[in-house]
Amino acid sequence: MADDLGKNNTVRDTNSEPDWSELDADPNLTPVFGRVRLRTLILLRWLAVTGQTMAVIVVFYGLGFDLPLGACLGVIAASAWVNAWLSLAMPTQRFAKDWEAFLQLAYDMIQLMVLLALTGGLTNPFSVMLVGPVVIAVAALPGRWWLTLAAIAIVGSISLSIWHLPLPWSEAEAVVLPSTYRAGIWVALAIAIAFTAVYAWRVGFEAQRMGAALAATQSVLAREQRLSALGALAAAAAHELGTPLATIQLTAKEMLRAAQDDLSREDADLIISQAQRCREILQRLSQSSHTTADKMHERIGLRELMDEAAAPLKGLDAHVVVKLAPTPDHPDAPVLKRQTELLYGLGNFIENAVDFAQTEVQIIGAWSETELNIVVQDDGPGFPPDILAKLGEPYVTTRRSQPGYGGLGLGVFIAVTLIERIGGTVDLTNAAEGGARVSLTLPRAALEAEPMSDVGASDLSPSI
Repeated sequence: MADDLGKNNTVRDTNSEPDWSELDADPNLTPVFGRVRLRTLILLRWLAVTGQTMAVIVVFYGLGFDLPLGACLGVIAASAWVNAWLSLAMPTQRFAKDWEAFLQLAYDMIQLMVLLALTGGLTNPFSVMLVGPVVIAVAALPGRWWLTLAAIAIVGSISLSIWHLPLPWSEAEAVVLPSTYRAGIWVALAIAIAFTAVYAWRVGFEAQRMGAALAATQSVLAREQRLSALGALAAAAAHELGTPLATIQLTAKEMLRAAQDDLSREDADLIISQAQRCREILQRLSQSSHTTADKMHERIGLRELMDEAAAPLKGLDAHVVVKLAPTPDHPDAPVLKRQTELLYGLGNFIENAVDFAQTEVQIIGAWSETELNIVVQDDGPGFPPDILAKLGEPYVTTRRSQPGYGGLGLGVFIAVTLIERIGGTVDLTNAAEGGARVSLTLPRAALEAEPMSDVGASDLSPSI
């Protein structure tokens, strides 16, 4: 179990490993990241137009500073015209293509630079707004586009530091900043653009990875729930079909006794034999552990739960030992509600342990009045120290370089997510005596099944 993240890179299924390519092929399973709607860009531009207009009017009329009012309002009006044209000419509900979003953000950047050039360049306190379009581009566009926009912002800021009209101010108090200070402003602005761009890219990248991994988790869980639902459906079918089949058999026997010729007797015999065959098929379905009556199927003891999770892995190279650790205060093992999340998550951890164990894997169940604890421990080399801090994150694996092992590094992430979904916690460590140790702590009250006295007699009766 040296690499719990790598072992189960493709998530465990009782018969086969799922095809993770489904997540890329099916748009319903993978969320859309980064894309931005046209209406979002238009709304942001309207906000910019409003803010710029108010700033220009307040500075000119409110503060009495001399600035080229007509030129400034003309630049702002150009943005308003672009917005109006986009609103009328294009469907604003659709997602913008990458090049469309880039062109619009590049226009916003250049429009802001022109406005700053008319009002003092980098000495204008509003020059910090050059960071805005870059951050939006990082969140909405691939790397080549937002890097290009960041380069435009940095080159444009250099131009603003050289070519610009004086900062609007009163005639009696003209402001002349030293060249060193202006250079410092440019350096600070360039650093701000670079830092915020990289920071926003990193945060967005992590959000994309986490969202895709959660989509994969939902897909796997939905598949397991559908498989579980098939068992209940088979049980219901067996129960419902038992009565009409008995009626058919009874009627056929009456037809056989009343038959006057060989042909009628042969038909009646055929009906009886085929009805009996149907009853035998339903009987086999009803005897399956997955198709017992609903209430009983939903109840499972702690030992039986661990056995069921480990069942596909018994008989392999590593010996799987399942045992309980009762306490004097609570000697009776709890009976739990069957939880697909718990069975699937526990099965992932057990399969990891079997893969990396030398000879033995121990699965130990313990409980108290409020909690359940399941420990999966192997005698393998344990988790590598360099991945201990990353255990449980998606897309982290050390097995991709090993022949015969592929996958996305989602196994442990999915298992941890499923356990946390039912209120539990997972602790992944190396045991003091060696080997990897996974400890599941679960809320007993949320998982414990209702007492047997609350289960109706009809729920305990056979289906047929």
